[in-house]
Amino acid sequence: MIVLKTSRELAAMRDAGRIAQRALRLAGEAVEPGVSTWEIDHIARRYIEEQGATPTFLGYGGFPASSCISVNNVVIHGIPNKATLLKEGDIVSIDIGATCEGFVGDNAWTFPCGKVSEEAQALMDATRESLFAAIQAAKPGARLGDVGSTVQRYVEARGYSVVRDFVGHGVGAKMHEDPSVPNYGTPGRGVRLLPGMTIAIEPMVNAGGPAVKVLPDGWTVKTVDGRLSAHFEHTIAITSDGPVILTLPD
Repeated sequence: MIVLKTSRELAAMRDAGRIAQRALRLAGEAVEPGVSTWEIDHIARRYIEEQGATPTFLGYGGFPASSCISVNNVVIHGIPNKATLLKEGDIVSIDIGATCEGFVGDNAWTFPCGKVSEEAQALMDATRESLFAAIQAAKPGARLGDVGSTVQRYVEARGYSVVRDFVGHGVGAKMHEDPSVPNYGTPGRGVRLLPGMTIAIEPMVNAGGPAVKVLPDGWTVKTVDGRLSAHFEHTIAITSDGPVILTLPD
């Protein structure tokens, strides 16, 4: 069931989104050679809790950390740990959620660790650009197929592939609500977007093929071919005036 949000609920989601976004920025600023993914996660958790909010991911389905930190060929759901030390040239996808006033803000970004290769930079640029193109397509009256096909066409035209095993989602009082928001689709098909809907659009884009695998820890998702993957995400609200990004700073 898709839940349409009231103006009060959207205001609460904007507060949660601001906290999640600031935590993500702080985490990204910590991405440097020699830093562990555990240290980055600690920075994000501390900030979220200092704001009186709760790290949404911590304990969610048994997940053991406050953020997902995925390096290079890890697509999503990387578990922060003290043994994973970042290296020059890594690309680091960080996904963070914050719950405030009973509502969730969810966002992700892929950060370069020092100087990265041209291949890595091009992948990050295309993935980020596809996110904003998809947000522009998320107008009231449009359909989810318009959003997903925008991502798909953008990245495939540049020689990349979209992950199909994992998708974006509705978000609100729960981190995962209806509807599912694929990064592929057919224009004019799927659920119609209505004012009051809130969704997380999150392109997950691979440099190689779309196939992924889940590691034995039950969380970590890697590309099957070992090539790089990038991940960008914003929580947005569909309004009568168009899409509004809720995971932005003031």
